[in-house]
Amino acid sequence: MTGQATHSTLSRTVLLSVRGLAKSFGGVQAVRGVDFEVGAGELLALIGPNGAGKSTCFNMINGQIRPDQGSIRLGNPDHSKELVGLTPRKVWRLGVGRTFQIAAVFGSMSVIENVQMALLSHARELHEFWRPARAQHRAQALELLDAVGLADQATLPVATLAYGQVKAVELAVALANQPRLLLMDEPTAGMAPAERVALMALTRRLVTERGTSVLFTEHSMDVVFAFADRVVVLARGEVIAQGSVTAVRQDPRVREAYFGSGRLT
Repeated sequence: MTGQATHSTLSRTVLLSVRGLAKSFGGVQAVRGVDFEVGAGELLALIGPNGAGKSTCFNMINGQIRPDQGSIRLGNPDHSKELVGLTPRKVWRLGVGRTFQIAAVFGSMSVIENVQMALLSHARELHEFWRPARAQHRAQALELLDAVGLADQATLPVATLAYGQVKAVELAVALANQPRLLLMDEPTAGMAPAERVALMALTRRLVTERGTSVLFTEHSMDVVFAFADRVVVLARGEVIAQGSVTAVRQDPRVREAYFGSGRLT
């Protein structure tokens, strides 16, 4: 069973609107005129061959890189916020969570402490040193860990977990600020096929329960075809196709970008 939903079942409300996004590094134009939208409650995959501009585009949305041109607006069209010019921390405070290709967690800390740190940051309590950190937000942290299936491992050091479990911890951390939008950069990188399916099925369930939208980059086409509601394809910094999984899979421009010719599988 896959986590794929038909596009007709999705909310039509736009949560993220990207318009005319462009970025050059020296004489190399990494992203040029990129337009796409992420709908409320939607899982949108941003894919493309190596060097297509996915990471640059992702990092501009997250605030790590400032675009040369373009607009990135979060929220519905009647009440949206421009993200260009904001720091990653300010973007995060607006309700944008993120996971990374290499899990961004503290291996020497326990599972629950990683989640508690995120909750403390969200509550702006990291500098309240007179309060014992281990006692704060424990119930909420356990609730998040229970949601990702790790409540029984709460007291273990993250360094002792299997990699799939580490990625689940990172997902719990990313959900600590109750994001409206979750950015996932290569969420299944380095994982076995069964682990990839399990993590994305978990992601689908959690974001559906919370009404969260997801924008994710991914090299694994089985993950994209099984779990994305829609797909945006980049090549040489430009959008060459976007639409349903079926439409993108059959698009000759996508096949040409990936393989030169032949079938995208």
